[in-house]
Amino acid sequence: MNIKNSIERGFDTFFAFLPNVLGFLVLLVVGYLVAKVVGGLVSKALGRVHLDEHMHKTDAHGFVERVMPGASVERGVGRIVFWLVFAFFLFAAIGALKIPAVTTFMNQVLAYLPNVIVAMLIFVVAALVSGAVAAGVTKVMGETPTGKVVAAVVPAVVMVIAIFMILDQLQIAEQIVTITFAAIMGALALGLALAFGLGGRDVAGRMLEDAYRKGQEAKDQAKSDMQVPRARAEDAMAGNASGYSNPPTSSF
Repeated sequence: MNIKNSIERGFDTFFAFLPNVLGFLVLLVVGYLVAKVVGGLVSKALGRVHLDEHMHKTDAHGFVERVMPGASVERGVGRIVFWLVFAFFLFAAIGALKIPAVTTFMNQVLAYLPNVIVAMLIFVVAALVSGAVAAGVTKVMGETPTGKVVAAVVPAVVMVIAIFMILDQLQIAEQIVTITFAAIMGALALGLALAFGLGGRDVAGRMLEDAYRKGQEAKDQAKSDMQVPRARAEDAMAGNASGYSNPPTSSF
């Protein structure tokens, strides 16, 4: 009798939960189809405005190509839209199951999702800025050794800063990330100061020596200029004195 009651309760629970499972599956399938259509429409819309072609013409394309070979902005945006729409239906489908533990977990994931989106945007913007900076440095400084070094170092610094911003946005070991970032920036500043101090010591010495020499020349020139009116005044005084010592004689 107990076995029969247990089986009946099991079937009752199964059939009571079956509509939730069907709702979950329906929402999942509909969400996938809708996300596929919306993502495809977004990609086609971006393709009609030739976004990839415009990106290939920008200075940032070379750096983006090195970071993500074969990347397509049109397909990338379409995939992002697809997953955003599908995630919305997925959360709705999980809510339809009415399992408290799973619903609570998915709510936490949904609350964390904006951080992931912002992190992705930071990475994309940092890649574009790095590429533009590298191309700008190459245009200004040319293919000189210094230009090559700057064109390689500056984008790397931008991407390192972006990585720390992404980790902070994702709330991954926030204290460690903050301390590490401060240590790296401090070490970089100290390295630049030492490099300038040691490498530019001779240049700074020559600059000070040149400034001192010019100052001495200006001082000597000022003394020379001051002696000219003094000499003229002395000559004038000497002429007047000679005139008084030899007065004119009368003819009578």
